[in-house]
Amino acid sequence: MSKKYFGTDGIRGRVGVYPITPDFMLKLGWAAGMAFRSMGACRVLVGKDTRISGYMFESALEAGLSAAGADVMLLGPMPTPAIAYLTRTFHAEAGIVISASHNPHDDNGIKFFSGEGTKLPDEVELMIEELLDAPMTVVESSKLGKVSRINDASGRYIEFCKSSVPSSTSFAGLKIVVDCAHGATYKVAPSVFRELGAEVVVLSAQPNGLNINDNCGSTHMGQLQAAVLGEHADLGIAFDGDGDRVLMVDHTGAIVDGDELLFIIARDLHARNKLQGGVVGTLMSNLGLELALADLGIPFVRANVGDRYVIAELLERQWLVGGENSGHIVCFQHTTTGDAIIAALQVLMALKRRDEGLAQSRQALRKCPQILVNVRFGGGANPVEHPAVKEACARVTTAMAGRGRVLLRKSGTEPLVRVMVEGDDEAQVRGYADELAKLVAEVSA
Repeated sequence: MSKKYFGTDGIRGRVGVYPITPDFMLKLGWAAGMAFRSMGACRVLVGKDTRISGYMFESALEAGLSAAGADVMLLGPMPTPAIAYLTRTFHAEAGIVISASHNPHDDNGIKFFSGEGTKLPDEVELMIEELLDAPMTVVESSKLGKVSRINDASGRYIEFCKSSVPSSTSFAGLKIVVDCAHGATYKVAPSVFRELGAEVVVLSAQPNGLNINDNCGSTHMGQLQAAVLGEHADLGIAFDGDGDRVLMVDHTGAIVDGDELLFIIARDLHARNKLQGGVVGTLMSNLGLELALADLGIPFVRANVGDRYVIAELLERQWLVGGENSGHIVCFQHTTTGDAIIAALQVLMALKRRDEGLAQSRQALRKCPQILVNVRFGGGANPVEHPAVKEACARVTTAMAGRGRVLLRKSGTEPLVRVMVEGDDEAQVRGYADELAKLVAEVSA
């Protein structure tokens, strides 16, 4: 059964454009409260990132949840994975995150976590959608939900992050630059690394509601690269607006993406016989990651793009580690969802154990040239399914003779076809990508 509102990562869109409106959020809070209450007594945690519209939607959700008889515990600005963790530790029935992740301030969205700190099951999302189409009611006054605020949420999450590394860990002597994207990590991330002994230079930690992800964080790495070089730092760490993505910069100023960070974490676990199976990547993971893991005898499988699908594959295989090249990295040995601070700490521990810098440690993974071209189309038939496009993809795949791969996929959020070609010959890869992109544009016209 298809969903009307929920996408692969909750509900997201432009503020003020349906459904990202106060009236919808009021109804969504009520529908979610009714759905969760049908399973028993109901407490719901609500957190948010730093974008200005979070105040408006927090109030609307709070009213809707209370009208349904659900108690509400407000966390304020907190990283998305912190809300997953706190939902578990407070034994709440659900957690709600008000965030549009790496998007600009004029977008916003809603994500839900179950009481186990995982994505909501499809059947619960469908139940909420059915209630959204039902008339809104209010429980009798004596059964209205109460609202309270958790004042020590940041401290609890900081201690949780620190508990993911051995208690004797000290990063004394390590100088790092941390870019918080003016987002949800602006308080907790610097504290975590400082309390573990590192010298921390902080960037983009002055949120004003409008500057989240604005030329900073993991989607705009230039500021961090310049700061690492200017500060003569050992490395830099960049988070996105809601704190579930992490990228790094080595001491030379080079960007280290999610594939490379995932490899460093997996290799460290493998060396200590703690990997438990293999690694889950996505259709967009670089071929070099697969080859580097194969050299170590580590199994690798690809899931669809999106941390939801990575997590589902990990759960099915009972593996521990997976992620995306965008920086969503899941470490199931420590938490239940993608957590940027936890992932960064695992990378720092791996470097410490090998007594290597980030630039040296990433060298075992030789990334293959990967060209991605976005082609806009006007809707209608999916160009990826066009016979001429399918034939061209098959021809290019055959021509690369096992030394590369082709991936075409329609974006789930924009009218775009993403054309990706990867192989060991960059000029050839670029030529094939341009050829396929031109063909997609032609059949879309």
